[in-house]
Amino acid sequence: MDAKKSAHLMSEVDAFAHWYVVPDPSSTGRFLALTLFAEFPDTVRVARDMTAAFLRGAGVHDVVDDARLAVSELVGNVVNHAVPDRHLAEPGKARRVDLTFKLWPKWLFVGVADEDSTPPVLPAGEPFSPGLMGDLSEAVVPDRGRGLLIVQRLAVAVWWTPEDRGGKTVWCRFDLDREATDRPD
Repeated sequence: MDAKKSAHLMSEVDAFAHWYVVPDPSSTGRFLALTLFAEFPDTVRVARDMTAAFLRGAGVHDVVDDARLAVSELVGNVVNHAVPDRHLAEPGKARRVDLTFKLWPKWLFVGVADEDSTPPVLPAGEPFSPGLMGDLSEAVVPDRGRGLLIVQRLAVAVWWTPEDRGGKTVWCRFDLDREATDRPD
């Protein structure tokens, strides 16, 4: 394995290790967990606004727009498509949308959890030839998965994990420019 591939692999392993750890208040990371409810009319807007406030407050300005759009798409998927698992559903109870932000000097991890265990359909590969976009753009845009396709284009990685209690979390990772995170507000 050449040095470039080895360095990339080590970077990915390091990122995974930081995603996997339980937040420690004494660490160099910043963390935020929010619970919203899908039935609230402004859930997606509140999620976007809280994303921007958290990142700007942490001095990470370069990924604010991309992270806001990714959160908007992920929370919108919960609001529009998630059906709680039978054991989590209660008549008249609002559906939970849990947002988790883990911010390290090199990475931002964003998780959006819901009460639906159905795996998301993550787009794989290119859904169409880029050469077709000019002539047939309406015909080649997929009917489903556009939001996750947008998130995949914005983030470095997108994946999901099942929750022990039921439901799932869809995660995305943004790699941060150190100079952008170190500069003063």
